[in-house]
Amino acid sequence: MAARNDSEPKLYGYSRVACGICTHVLCAGLTVFIAILAKPGSSLFSWHPFCMTLAFSFFMTEAILLFSPHSSPVKKFKHNNKVLLHRILQVLCVICAIVGIVTISNNKNQNNKPHFTSWHGLIGLITVISTVMQTMGSIGLFSLLSPKLPKGWSLAKLKRYHATSGLLTYLLGSVSLVLGLSTAWFSSNVSGYVWYLAALCPILCALVIMNQVTNTYMTKKRSQY
Repeated sequence: MAARNDSEPKLYGYSRVACGICTHVLCAGLTVFIAILAKPGSSLFSWHPFCMTLAFSFFMTEAILLFSPHSSPVKKFKHNNKVLLHRILQVLCVICAIVGIVTISNNKNQNNKPHFTSWHGLIGLITVISTVMQTMGSIGLFSLLSPKLPKGWSLAKLKRYHATSGLLTYLLGSVSLVLGLSTAWFSSNVSGYVWYLAALCPILCALVIMNQVTNTYMTKKRSQY
């Protein structure tokens, strides 16, 4: 019985490592797949799916996975260095997201099409705004305000709110990606089991990220009581 109990935590740890590695592969794989499909530079529109996937499937996912205790590619780095890398990836995410939304807006203007009339467009716009606010706000707050926080606030509480809002933003991005795979452009180029495989990528990545964030901050919160 003791051997069995000892093996369970090991299996639990191995499964988390495997899930983390799969998440790295899936977020990069979907980005490469969309890049091949869109052929960025072939048209103005081609930059939209490429930049948005690069932003929310790759940069944002990797930015969060930096803090994974099981599958971080920089696990041995100091926490401050991880934070710096996290900020760099988030800024790259914001840049790509802005480029993506500007290109689709210009493309619609050129073709005299209305803006943000679909769920994909609306959620995508909300996601980009939320990402910009989340990134800029966190850089300002943690860099400038943390030494003199208002009474009743702590850096731990601030980090918890940042993680919660960041997770919500990430989930919005995942929903936007799945809705993007349901657009006429993607559906006309991809069908059958390939479509389902592509749709599974952001869904599975979201589940892993959600598990990482909730476990990390729920555990920290319980340890404070």
